[in-house]
Amino acid sequence: MVGLIRPGPVREWLGAEGSPEPTVVPPTVEPVPTPVLVAASAGGVAPSSAKVKAALDPLVKSSSIGSTVHVSVVDVASGDVLYARNADVPTTPASTTKLLTAAAVLSARGPAHRISTRVVAGSVPGEVVLVGGGDPTLSVNGKALFPGAARLDQLAAQVKKSLGGTEPTRVLVDTSLFSGPETAKGWSPDDISFGQVSRIQALMTNGGRVKPIHNEFGGDPRSGDPAIAAGKAFAKLLSAPQSTVRRGKAPAAATELGVVQSPPMVQLSDWMLEESDNTVAELLGRQVALARKRPATFGGTTDAIVGQLKDLGLGTADLDLSDASGLSRNNAISPELLTRLLGLAASGEQPALSGIFGGLPVAGWSGTMEKRFKSPKPNQVGQGVVRAKTGTLSGVNTMAGQLITEDGRLLVFAVMAKGSPNAVTGKAAVDKVPARLVSCGC
Repeated sequence: MVGLIRPGPVREWLGAEGSPEPTVVPPTVEPVPTPVLVAASAGGVAPSSAKVKAALDPLVKSSSIGSTVHVSVVDVASGDVLYARNADVPTTPASTTKLLTAAAVLSARGPAHRISTRVVAGSVPGEVVLVGGGDPTLSVNGKALFPGAARLDQLAAQVKKSLGGTEPTRVLVDTSLFSGPETAKGWSPDDISFGQVSRIQALMTNGGRVKPIHNEFGGDPRSGDPAIAAGKAFAKLLSAPQSTVRRGKAPAAATELGVVQSPPMVQLSDWMLEESDNTVAELLGRQVALARKRPATFGGTTDAIVGQLKDLGLGTADLDLSDASGLSRNNAISPELLTRLLGLAASGEQPALSGIFGGLPVAGWSGTMEKRFKSPKPNQVGQGVVRAKTGTLSGVNTMAGQLITEDGRLLVFAVMAKGSPNAVTGKAAVDKVPARLVSCGC
């Protein structure tokens, strides 16, 4: 049994810009980056549940962690539950929801799947239709937020070549792949204006951002209409009037003029998990809906995610989802479900799920965990050996992932707390739980 993480932050592992021409990846070819293996095996000393309880009870009963705390800890090699506190009771998961989205999309689409953005000929000469495929990482040019992203400038070059001497005179944008509301139930009215997420549309560039920048804590200005903004950027690249960009539907059996493809799904999942990107999560959720022949709406997406998890053998009776990112306060997930999912991913029984671990941020090193496990000093033992998805909403702190104990045992855990009196100390209190598991010698 091993813990797996790809070397380096997501930005470095994904590489540089995409190739000028779309790359078609055979369905059977999976991207296999060089792994770093962390020493862990069934031969490590198995923790005692009684000792784990003695180590964790004081931490989860502390007022600093919150008024309501849900915890699940499982030994991967044996499957033994080492600790459970309200473990089967669903609670607000915040961004640990993204673990479910990652599992669903990697198993439904496969790690090598790529999302296509196409251009087809319109119904009149000179008209072209930019057809959104739901790629959140599409960029305008080489100044991309997402490494390896498909690019509109390269797509425009293909279109010009396909049209020969015909000048493009009008750009339509086809966003019909998605339908329904563009925001989810349980989202705050400020989530878009504060840059936490974009309007969920089938066409956007740089995750719907105005500029290709990312701030872990939000604050990335978003386009009021991401699809139209992408259409105008594309029209400019074609030297077509930006003022005439409108929504429209691609004609049936229209001639394809160009296509670009996203990085492989496992890389999109990596970004979603490491950077906790809400827009990427919502668009990957739509991919689950499309794969399962469900409407690409919020309702269709959450139904599809639940259905995919059921197909993986995970009990979902008490699971309640309103979105795929965890922004919604209506979501309810139990820590037990999260540790069952992580245990399944670590078991090797579902190979596609192993990609989850490559995207988990590393304590004290990468992504949303870069500044975690810094203080108090006892928490520092978790740096480099705790890999987890964090979740934060006002009054909510969650974390779920894997760790290697000092005795070499691989554990999966989920800690979900509500009602902490202080956001900073509340996060540190959550960190104490996996840090104690690493060092307790239980």
